[in-house]
Amino acid sequence: MNKIVNPIFQSQKPESSLSDFVESFWMLDNSSEHKEVILLPDGRIDLIFSQSPTEPLHVVLLGIGTHPEHVIITEKTKIFAVSFNLLATEYILHQSISELLNSAKILPADFWNFNIEDFNDFKKFCEKVSFQIKKELSTQKTDERKLKLFNLIYSSKGSLTVKELSEKVIWSERQINRYFNRQFGISLKSYCGILRFRASFQHIKEGKLFPEENFSDQSHFIREIKKLSGFLPKELSQNKNDRFIQFSVLPKK
Repeated sequence: MNKIVNPIFQSQKPESSLSDFVESFWMLDNSSEHKEVILLPDGRIDLIFSQSPTEPLHVVLLGIGTHPEHVIITEKTKIFAVSFNLLATEYILHQSISELLNSAKILPADFWNFNIEDFNDFKKFCEKVSFQIKKELSTQKTDERKLKLFNLIYSSKGSLTVKELSEKVIWSERQINRYFNRQFGISLKSYCGILRFRASFQHIKEGKLFPEENFSDQSHFIREIKKLSGFLPKELSQNKNDRFIQFSVLPKK
């Protein structure tokens, strides 16, 4: 009987000049048999380039997820990807992703001039994507108010209220929510809830099954975790068969 080998995962942070727009670059190489995993909401926008025996080159843009999704990573599939922060949709991808909430969009196989040879070296993939991103950013100036808003959202891990964010960036709550719903298909409050949920991943993996982020109490913590993951914190912590892929790739502490 063949031994099942878990997918190989590698990630890289962007250079500092891109950190407002790019969360990370990552790759997943599943050389073993089909693996069923569960993707949990994490607030990221993923641009995924994948190849397999049945799909020579497949490019997909994933919108924001608000519930767990069961996915099968097929045998001999290799994935190279960019995880974007929300500002990238406007200044790099140049499109609204409101229609991609819990959904995906197939892009041309030659998107950004990528080809099958780009899957031979992860480092060179990151360099090529970074070059393309800089090219896209060079054509426009970023709105400083939006930049400040997202810096506050991410640095606080979603813990600030819409009212607090509104006051800090001098932008009305109504206008912010209109912008979020139009551009991302989700309210700012809901998005912050996803970031707070994601920030609890490391704690839960370490078996800390109590709130360490901005949850009002234990019952609120359990309720929010169950709402976004479909599971109790204890079930996430156990991560049977490495099915929660984001927990599987978290570093051990």
